[in-house]
Amino acid sequence: MAVRKWALAAVVALALSGVARADDAPSTPAPDKSGFTLLNPTPVADLRSFCTDRPTKGTAPCTVDAGHVQIESDLVNVTWDTSGGADTTTVLYTNPTLKIGITNTLDLEFNIAPYVTVASKDRASGITTRAEGVGDLFVRAKLNLVGDDSGNVAIALDPYVKFPTANRQVGNGQVEEGIVVPIQIGLPAGWSFSTDPELDGLKNALSDGQHANIAGLVALSHALSKTVTLSLELWGDENFEPSGHVTQSSADVGVAWIPASHPNFQLDGGVNLGLNNHTPGAQAYVGVSQRF
Repeated sequence: MAVRKWALAAVVALALSGVARADDAPSTPAPDKSGFTLLNPTPVADLRSFCTDRPTKGTAPCTVDAGHVQIESDLVNVTWDTSGGADTTTVLYTNPTLKIGITNTLDLEFNIAPYVTVASKDRASGITTRAEGVGDLFVRAKLNLVGDDSGNVAIALDPYVKFPTANRQVGNGQVEEGIVVPIQIGLPAGWSFSTDPELDGLKNALSDGQHANIAGLVALSHALSKTVTLSLELWGDENFEPSGHVTQSSADVGVAWIPASHPNFQLDGGVNLGLNNHTPGAQAYVGVSQRF
């Protein structure tokens, strides 16, 4: 409960800080862009380079420019899992995230999968069960601390709250929360390094209360050309569930293409490969992003 209250407070505090800065901003935009807000949008000529949290599992420290909207979504996302004596296939039929730029360094983000199917075949009995429905709603407030517009180092705070909009067959019916700290460092020759330590408060499976979950990754990205970027990452997750500690890990690869003629559009895809028995064996996805 303490983690939940803290994460909720963090989201509210970040949102209120954005409103305060919007109210205090001068009528004439400052050269550092701090004067731009939701109601005083950043001019198109001053937009930063298009930046998304896609592909791969990483969270980028960049935010959406003030007064602009960005949509990032899987077109389709399929996960194959063979653990627990069953073969399970989970499909997300789109998975849009809507981002709204509040200030030059703060955006609000809303993510929900409109339709999810989970088909699980028990290998012993041969019986297949199926669940379907809308996914859970995630609300985030990403605040960039440094590096949104320039520099080789960028850091952000990204607290979130998950609201249980999914049915009990698809989700667990509980409010959960956490915070991610995305960090990105520019390297020579078109490379960049990123990591995003995460702390979550998750519902106990067999009892009331919550337990801690920690996750993170290390990733390298490389600009293969002016329009194509390759991302390679190692991801890990430690779930301190009271009924049984679970460790997951995966090796992930993603490719993103931003056409030169459409600098506010991205097409991407990737594959995540599980590295232990507790991690889904494979996940594949294709997605798009667009800034308005």
